[in-house]
Amino acid sequence: MTSDNDNANWLDYLKAWPQYLWPGHLLSLGMLALTRIRFRPIREPFTQWFVKRFQVEMSEAIEPDPLKYEHFNAFFTRALVADARPLAEDNSTLVCPVDGTVSQAQAIDGDRIFQAKGQNYSLVELLGGSEERAEAFRGGQFATIYLSPRDYHRIHMPIDGSLKEMVHVPGRLFSVNPATTRAVPRLFARNERVVSIFDTELGPMAMVKVGAIFVAGIETVWHGLVTPPAGRIVRQWKYGEGNESPKLYRGDEMGRFNMGSTVIVLFGPGVVEWAQEISPGAPVRLGQTLASPCKSTENTDAAD
Repeated sequence: MTSDNDNANWLDYLKAWPQYLWPGHLLSLGMLALTRIRFRPIREPFTQWFVKRFQVEMSEAIEPDPLKYEHFNAFFTRALVADARPLAEDNSTLVCPVDGTVSQAQAIDGDRIFQAKGQNYSLVELLGGSEERAEAFRGGQFATIYLSPRDYHRIHMPIDGSLKEMVHVPGRLFSVNPATTRAVPRLFARNERVVSIFDTELGPMAMVKVGAIFVAGIETVWHGLVTPPAGRIVRQWKYGEGNESPKLYRGDEMGRFNMGSTVIVLFGPGVVEWAQEISPGAPVRLGQTLASPCKSTENTDAAD
């Protein structure tokens, strides 16, 4: 007899396998064009359908009328009113960088990051193939947060940080929805992604913005649009060595998805403890407490 869990697994694989055949980047370029159409007879019905289909909350937006945006992407990456996402009052805590749902939040097992039951992937792969880049995060902590189509799609800083490196890693464009995450091995190390590494008072922090099917662009506030183009080689930018290192503060916008995807936050070993509510399946909002510094870290800082 087949259990409900087995049925779910078969359904996951059934949903996921056609994605191996899809021309992901071509479809995403088509979405890029579609989401920037200004022609009202096309733009307005599509936007209205999207708001209704995904129950998008517009009352929090600076411009609450979805039809007043110049194109769909402007609506999708809309800004919120100033008090819509207050930051956690305890300034010593790290804040959640996005609205979304927690996929996973736990320790990195050496070099392996847990994706879903029976699935994991390599820290080195995730960060673009560099052993040196990955070394600071071995045995550390990670949190993976999935952004659904209805969510706010700007990404903010969990903690003050100075940018040291950005890496664009070309790859596939599988969906990052829960079913595909359960079915596709090494999903987050296979999809195209942009890695930003910051120096913080808790040591290095990596913010990994993972692309997905129909994600028509990943951008940062210091660089602008990073992808497209997709390319075939890993691209790398260093900061603070002849280039001014951008400094961003807790709660500052650091980037955005032009269509939705996933953010992975990484820290080194022994520096953060995830908040109790940061657990798999939990809905989260920008600004709520993500983590606290480990007590050993706080004591070390006090001694210094």
